[in-house]
Amino acid sequence: MSLPVPNLDDRRFQDLVDEAKRMIPSLTPEWTNHNVADPGVALIELFAWMSEQVIYRLNQVPERLYVDFLNLLGTSPFPAAAARVPVTFWLSAATNQIVSIPAGTEVTTTGGDGVVFATLDTLRIQQPQLSAALTSSDDTAYTDVTAQLRYDRDTVTCFRSDPVTPGDALNLGFDVPLAGQLVELTIQTAERGTGVDPERVPIVWEAWSGEHWLPVELLRDTTGGLNRGGTIRFIVPAAHESLLLNGERQHWVRVRLLEAAEGQPTFRTSPTLTDVRAVCLGGTVLAEHSRTVRGEVLATSDGTPAQTLGLANRPVLPRGEDEEVVVVTDGHEERYTEVADFSASGPGDRHVVIDGAAGTVTFGPRIRYPDGSTVQHGAVPAYGAQVTMRRYRTGGGTLGNVGAGALTKLRSAIPYVDEVSNLQPARGGVDPETIDEVKVRGPRTLRTGQRAVTPSDYEQLTCEASPQVARARCVPPTDPRDPVRLLVVPASDRDPRTFTLDDFALTAPLFTTIRDHLDARRTIGASVEVSAPYYQGVSVVVRLRASAGRSTSAIKERVDTAIARFLSPLTGGPRGQGWPFDHDLSAAALVSVLEEVAGVDGVDELALFEYDLRNGQRLGDMVEAIPLEPASLFLSGRNRVVVT
Repeated sequence: MSLPVPNLDDRRFQDLVDEAKRMIPSLTPEWTNHNVADPGVALIELFAWMSEQVIYRLNQVPERLYVDFLNLLGTSPFPAAAARVPVTFWLSAATNQIVSIPAGTEVTTTGGDGVVFATLDTLRIQQPQLSAALTSSDDTAYTDVTAQLRYDRDTVTCFRSDPVTPGDALNLGFDVPLAGQLVELTIQTAERGTGVDPERVPIVWEAWSGEHWLPVELLRDTTGGLNRGGTIRFIVPAAHESLLLNGERQHWVRVRLLEAAEGQPTFRTSPTLTDVRAVCLGGTVLAEHSRTVRGEVLATSDGTPAQTLGLANRPVLPRGEDEEVVVVTDGHEERYTEVADFSASGPGDRHVVIDGAAGTVTFGPRIRYPDGSTVQHGAVPAYGAQVTMRRYRTGGGTLGNVGAGALTKLRSAIPYVDEVSNLQPARGGVDPETIDEVKVRGPRTLRTGQRAVTPSDYEQLTCEASPQVARARCVPPTDPRDPVRLLVVPASDRDPRTFTLDDFALTAPLFTTIRDHLDARRTIGASVEVSAPYYQGVSVVVRLRASAGRSTSAIKERVDTAIARFLSPLTGGPRGQGWPFDHDLSAAALVSVLEEVAGVDGVDELALFEYDLRNGQRLGDMVEAIPLEPASLFLSGRNRVVVT
């Protein structure tokens, strides 16, 4: 139980007025008119009003002391987190020259003050050469068809088994890695495959990542699933390594036949090809919402301890390589290392503390201890020294969660690059933590002691790892040999009606941050498994009555929003704090929520369906309730609202 905050004086305006009137007979018995119109009573009410203002300020003292206590503990607000998104650079035309797009290339949205994103890695776009081609069956038996495809222009059967079997594949080997490349394959066919629906072909294009086959991002397929001549355009994943297949070490891309879904036709006979040509039309690289500032002069040192200097831009993102403070004294340059605090810093240690949220740089203080001794923690720049931030990145926050196709402008021209775009919406941008949020988090941080022992410790430390973590659930192991499972729900500022599975996927940087944070705080011998919960899709069909004079279209939108918000992992559930883990959903609970929507006169009928979030299809018959499996959450799918 938390300690109650004391109320130093709970008297209000009327209490003060009544107390003063009760004192009148004993102090001034000749004063008998105590009505509101009396000037003396008016003065009493005036002073009572002024006293109430003083009491209100007095009662804020415990809150001030509470914040000061958190400062003594070193509790500071989380800085902003930057959104990230893959950015695609399109070439004006295929060129044999290698096009290099350096790390830090900035792209922005159109408009006056555009949102700036910067690439995180260098992208090299180069033209590939098709060096090998193999047909395979179930990743075991390979047949070399390179000569037929490259030189003889003979027909090549894509899926070699007879009859065609799931797992059959056509493997294309290239001489260079195509990581992040925008590849276009031009295909000529000899005969079409029979029995398949060209609009729903059970095939998948994949690339070898070094550990396993990853699906490529398919942008366009005019071949109808290899059934006619045309082009196939896709983006290769960021990891593309060489692999030895049938004695050929190449960088492989393959098209593989899948098991057909229920009701989906598949190949009875395989299509045949006569030619495959590949060109690179561009490339994709990860970018983050940031802008780089170089060589910013903060100030000239006055030689005093605990100097705090402000940066021109904030928030400041976590520092990377070559992002450091430099002090120049008489032409001599000294580099200062960033530390979390000065507790372990000696007088000669060149240390600084950088507050990313406030955008400040602080040098070491001089502390007087109870025994009378004075110790300087961290070196102080000499008087007249110039303090410079060599390089830093500013950005972050929900402003960076731009939609797909928003980043269309290069801030500096790059040869052979015609345009730029983001094919996906940016995700992961979180605003800096507010003071109210810090006051809630502070006691929890103190309770865990920065050591993960109990399930609540794991959950709290996971939430502390990054502001991008909205919720965490710890599933203790049933067997001591099993790992501790941590289910993480990332934060998102998107409309709950537009949520998809991708919004709640753990990105690689967030996974790494959580893993490293917990690894330093777990008990010896404990293993931790960090993953995302399973999301059970729900589709709702509801028929309801509108109140007289209400707009049916407006009510439809409100009801759809209420359903999505009630089922949301972030704002759902009875308390509005995210749908509870292991809590089933009933039609009756949803009816009670919809009856509270403005303009709804009554709910006539409501049906629940399980929903496939990946394929966008309802599963099975309608039910009165949907049970939630352990370590799972609900997510709203496509709903149907009928208003009468």
